[in-house]
Parts: sequence; structure tokens; C-alpha cells
Amino acid sequence: MAAANIRIVLLGPPGAGKGSLAQLFDQRLGWRHLSTGEIFRHEIAKGTALGRRVQRYVANGRLVPDALVVEVMAHRLTASGKGRRGFVLDGFPRTAAQAAGLDAVLTRRGLPLDGAIYVTSPREVLVRRLAGRLVCSRCGANYHVRTMRPKRPGVCDQCRGALTTRKDDQPATIRTRLRVDAQQVKPLLSYYQQQRLLRRLNGIGHIETVYRRSRQLFRRLGWVKSAHDRAQKSR
Repeated sequence: MAAANIRIVLLGPPGAGKGSLAQLFDQRLGWRHLSTGEIFRHEIAKGTALGRRVQRYVANGRLVPDALVVEVMAHRLTASGKGRRGFVLDGFPRTAAQAAGLDAVLTRRGLPLDGAIYVTSPREVLVRRLAGRLVCSRCGANYHVRTMRPKRPGVCDQCRGALTTRKDDQPATIRTRLRVDAQQVKPLLSYYQQQRLLRRLNGIGHIETVYRRSRQLFRRLGWVKSAHDRAQKSR
């Protein structure tokens, strides 16, 4: 079974498969998947005070300030008590300042991070993945025209929303995004490296292959105690 109360941040460039991997950790290990984008959309849709503050930045095409991002995530963890379970943060933190803010929140609650996992893949592999990506316009679920097709063409399996291709998922644009991301992520990786929390995970291959690699890493770290998922044991 999964070790109790493992708390990690999942990092990686666009196309690394972080969202899909985090979903598997949620389903099979019981580590709650917390996506920054989904949390923002939830707060905005509910019209909360935090959601209205986030919306002002999003509506104007501006980045949400680090302090506000940390405040939203802290509220989510505190309001739901999810910090007292294992969790995987996906899409947050994005900067060293956000990472420091997250650490301050978790330290106050006596719930420090166990690790930061950086999923790696060669740039051309990421380009191929992103160029074939489909995104649900309603719930944000990701699919791929070759490796992760929906059951019905153009329709999301989860909510039946329409699947679309993002405008910035063109090869030339993707390469630019990846170069920028590689530069911007360096301070964040350095932050977690200095804290001895950073672990790198080879993201090449099918998502199940990457998941198996992650399980091997987690067993070495003592985060999981057996080779079998809880879902597999219940069959």
C-alpha cells in the first residue's frame, strides 16, 4: 500500500505528462492531485473573494502574483484538510518565491514537503507530444491524437466536452516555449536542490512506463511499501 501522508510537488516542462502522472498517483496511491489551474477555475466559478482577485489578473492576461498564488493554495489546503493526506501539487510552485511561500505555509502546519519530482524528456519528444495534444474545453482534460485518444473522436471521456487544439501547440511556438521554460525553471530547481528534495524522473515512453519508473523511485525513497497499487490489490 502507499505510505501515508507523502507530499510532493510535480515539476517538468510542458508536455512532460505531469497531469496524467498526477492523476495516476491519485487513483493508485491515494495522493490527492491538486492542480493549480483547476483550483483557480474552481475559485473563480464559485465567485469567492480569492477567485475574484485571481479573475482580475486572468481577465487582463496578466500573471497572477506569487503571493496571491500561495494564498489561494494555502486556503485550499487549509479549508479542505487535504494537507493532512498525501498530495501531489501539479502546476505549482512555478517560481522559487512561490516555493518559499509554500514551504512557509506547510511548515506552519507541521506538514513539510517530502520531495520535488522533476519529469524530464528530450525537447523533440516534448514537441511531438504537444503538437498532437487535445484539450477539453470544459474540464481541461488532456488527450493526444496518437498516444491517448478519446473513446469518441473530439469528445472528452470525462465530461463530454469538445476537444480542441491549443493555438500555441504549433512546433515552432512549442520550441520557443520550451526554451523559455528551461531558463525560467532553473531557480526553482536550484531551490529544491539546495533543500535536497529534488529528484529527477525519466519521462520518456508511455505514461504507464513512466508510472512504473516512479514507483521504483518511490520504493527506493521509502514512500511506498510494496510493488502493488492499492487499486490492483482490490481487484
